[in-house]
Amino acid sequence: MPALKLLRGRTTASAVPAVPAEAAASVLPAVSAALITLVSVCAGDAVARVFPFGPRNRSVSDLGNQFVPFHAQLWDLLRGRAEGGILLNWRSGYGTAFLPDLGTYLTSPFAVLVGLFPRDRIDLAVYVITLLKMAAAGAAMTVLLLRLARGRHAPRWAAALLGAGYALCGWSVAEAAYNPMWLDGLIAFPLLCLVGEWARTARRPVLGPLVVALAWTANFYTAYMATLGAALVLGLQLLLDEERTTRERLRGLARATGTTLLGIGLAAPVLVPVFLGTRHASPGWTKEFVPVPWTQLFARLLPATYSFFTPALFLGACVLLPAAALLAHRSAPWRVRAGWAGLVVAVALSSQWGPTSLAWHAFAIPNGSTYRQTFILSGILVLAAWTGLTYGWPGRRALLTGTGVLAAVGLAASTGGLPDARALALFGGGVAAAAAGLALARRRGYAVLAALLLVGSLTGQAAATTAYVDRKRLSALDDYPSWGADQSARAAAIARTDGWPRYRTDPGLDRVVANDPLLLGGEGSAYYSSHTPDVLVSTMAALGGGWTSGGRVVESLDNPVTDAIFAVGARLRTEPGHAPVVARAPAPPLVTVRPEAPDAPRPRYGPSPFRNQELLLGAQVYSRVLTSPRTPAACPAGTEVFLFAPGHYGTARLGDNPPVALTGRLPKRRAAMVSLGTAERAGIPVTFGGARPRDWSVGCLDRTRLSAAVDRLTDTGAVSVTVTDSGVRAEVPAGSKGLAVLSAPRIAGWRCDGGPAASYLGLVAVPLDGSQTTVDCSFRPPGLRSGSAVGAAALFVLVTATFLTTARRRAIRTSLARHQHFTD
Repeated sequence: MPALKLLRGRTTASAVPAVPAEAAASVLPAVSAALITLVSVCAGDAVARVFPFGPRNRSVSDLGNQFVPFHAQLWDLLRGRAEGGILLNWRSGYGTAFLPDLGTYLTSPFAVLVGLFPRDRIDLAVYVITLLKMAAAGAAMTVLLLRLARGRHAPRWAAALLGAGYALCGWSVAEAAYNPMWLDGLIAFPLLCLVGEWARTARRPVLGPLVVALAWTANFYTAYMATLGAALVLGLQLLLDEERTTRERLRGLARATGTTLLGIGLAAPVLVPVFLGTRHASPGWTKEFVPVPWTQLFARLLPATYSFFTPALFLGACVLLPAAALLAHRSAPWRVRAGWAGLVVAVALSSQWGPTSLAWHAFAIPNGSTYRQTFILSGILVLAAWTGLTYGWPGRRALLTGTGVLAAVGLAASTGGLPDARALALFGGGVAAAAAGLALARRRGYAVLAALLLVGSLTGQAAATTAYVDRKRLSALDDYPSWGADQSARAAAIARTDGWPRYRTDPGLDRVVANDPLLLGGEGSAYYSSHTPDVLVSTMAALGGGWTSGGRVVESLDNPVTDAIFAVGARLRTEPGHAPVVARAPAPPLVTVRPEAPDAPRPRYGPSPFRNQELLLGAQVYSRVLTSPRTPAACPAGTEVFLFAPGHYGTARLGDNPPVALTGRLPKRRAAMVSLGTAERAGIPVTFGGARPRDWSVGCLDRTRLSAAVDRLTDTGAVSVTVTDSGVRAEVPAGSKGLAVLSAPRIAGWRCDGGPAASYLGLVAVPLDGSQTTVDCSFRPPGLRSGSAVGAAALFVLVTATFLTTARRRAIRTSLARHQHFTD
């Protein structure tokens, strides 16, 4: 079998080396790199006085909106307290697939550590996990560097220094610090480079695929980038390897390819559902790639700089100086110097060209920063610096050349307007300290002083950059409070009223974060994920719902009609200065029956969200709907006035009632339908604060009609509903005909009564012919079966390869033993 030969590689007596000594030699440097990383990051956070070292919020943007709530959901899953399981999440979006979210945000080996913390310390848990990931990245890079030394001059403390420099790169402390799932890619890059080295030298045929599988399972997105980066590094190493023939190099490349494909195959049970989940997700908003000016790119190499849409390229001077000095390092062969310089330039150029930027981002335009692959360039610069050091400490000529290169970088950066005087001073001071440290390292007896200078320059620059970025992020991005008394009060109020699955409890429109149901509990429509289903977004939009981020963030819709549609029987309401309260209302069961003929044409949504609500509810409850009226909104007295103005940013009010804020700024933000209060008399006008919207409408809700509709759905709906981690079973009245409608979006993966579920205006539906008394629906994320089949096949190949390799090694040992016995 050719594939097995690629994995086994050359099996000789030298292929079974004694490894413990090599591994033990890496322990102390790896631990040192981790400690330098931890001290630097914590020092920076302490200086900035952000959580947990001060009063400033640490949770900005997606850290507060996604990662903390998803880790809270994982905490509940580990304790058996979550509504749903690993396949289905009943808390968010009225029922969404959870396996794609699990594979995107929570399959890192570090994520389960959240279970060691109390739930009300969830923010601290995520912070500790983030620190451990950074430390692990530094340790992994240190191990890789020591492995690549291959017997040449290799000061182990320098490997620890460069490993920490990699972990403290600008991408790590400025970007991934609040997107902690990306930090798994920071760990993956050196590990995948190590796998490439094993493949090149025909070592670790079993461990290699397992490391690849771990990297791709932990976070497929950055693992993809790390795989591309590791492939470039391996390609350069093969080109520079003069000890092997062309045929041996090609065999090494083939082994690396087979190892990578096998590892990805092992991760397929997670990867395939994640991939298909993105295909069914709302596209959100995108930003076309526009390369930043080179002066700003150079500026981000400096410490203490920040700009959201530029690459966070900062590296300590202890990394940049030896990397630049490699150009003139006479002890290193010219092919080595040219090769590494060419790779650095090529990767830098690829980040500035649209097609290659798209390739780095898996051919999908990112929602946000378009330089997410920056850590690869940082890692390659670290490898270039280490390559130079393995040929000896740089001499005076090399140091002067490197210092000149960095001086030119600083000069170019200063013309772009991004770094201030403090950043330039910090950069210059760091370069001076690094130059002094490298110069002293060449002199006997000064190793300790050299190490102190180099470590000090790295720690000082990294801590200052961390503190600077912490403060800048707070002014540039939305921030969210850590768990405190308010969150505890809300969670307790929700828990006291929880009646799932008899009815849903919505955490409310006045949200803490975008994923309140995951953070606080309850079951609502609010949901923010890379996998927010397009059917959920379109259905809620048709009903008057609001969203942000072009549809990726679905907000809670505070409307009694949609509450009845989705079986919301309790809703949290908050007012400043008052304890949160839960408002109760009668709600139909989770499964209702609509008297629709199975062969009748399916209804379709129209342009009016008020009429769409009535269509899905099955009753006319708005006594009047007015579209952009020129005259006062003439709602009958006693009706509740609802306004739908999706593009309005400002306020609206009914008569003398308090104004209600709307935050629509289409196409990125869409304002939800809101209640303006009850009309005490007919003809009360609706007035707007700010520019009058061009597109708006008013609906006059008759609460009496709504109560009658709810009673009718309750009387004809399911008599009992049982919810599991992956489905629903409902008992319906005997003789029911029409459609059984589950108040959950009809996302891909639902099957009911042995076949694919039908869709009724975006919800899960099952035809009833009068003979059924039960409805049984189950959910399996798309791709789970095919991904599991691929994973099983990959596991079979790996086990077979392991067996054959072990057998062959045993045969070699036996043959050697017999030969030795014959010789004796």
